[in-house]
Amino acid sequence: MGEEVKVLGLLASPFSQRVEIALKLKGIPYDSIEEEDIHGNKSELLLKSNPVHKKIPVFFHAGKPIAESLVILEYVDETWKTNPILPQDPYQRAMARFWAKFIDEKCMFPIWKAYHGDDQALEEAHGYLEILENELEDKRFFGGESIGLVDIVASFIGYWMGVIQETQTIKLLTNKKYPKLYKWSEEFVGAVKENLPPRDKLVAYYKAHFEATHGSK
Repeated sequence: MGEEVKVLGLLASPFSQRVEIALKLKGIPYDSIEEEDIHGNKSELLLKSNPVHKKIPVFFHAGKPIAESLVILEYVDETWKTNPILPQDPYQRAMARFWAKFIDEKCMFPIWKAYHGDDQALEEAHGYLEILENELEDKRFFGGESIGLVDIVASFIGYWMGVIQETQTIKLLTNKKYPKLYKWSEEFVGAVKENLPPRDKLVAYYKAHFEATHGSK
């Protein structure tokens, strides 16, 4: 599998970074292309390679583009067999897909809105975090003893939430409220620390974001 691999994304985006985390865990060399403006003047490369959603990330393998991070993660896992991120057992594989979709479709938006001061979203976010807390039980990672698909998809909770909480007074993920999830976040960050974007750069990015939208809270 020596064909060229590229990721069109953004340093601060948990969606594009989850693809890069998977590639690094598998030891796959790749080139990272930074999309400078994901909201306004989108690049020709993005519009051409993902004309349906016009969003990052876009994954390129041998010149062929693939969009949507969950789809990309499955493609990466099927193409490069080293350090698998999806279980081999069909049932466990289905469960991993279920929880990955749960995080993307249920958790991400209310958590993001909660940090923007939405009280209803805050209540929803706590409910979803409680579900994840219960799902972890006594496991080290969502996938068991090794990092898997669900852990990578949940990197927003494991790493980005801590970064955002440095810029905001709202503290969603705490050791007191969610001890299992909090411990998992420390385990996850410790295990993939070298594969994560620099914390200081992310803090600066989100601090500027919140100040530009409604001022720091």
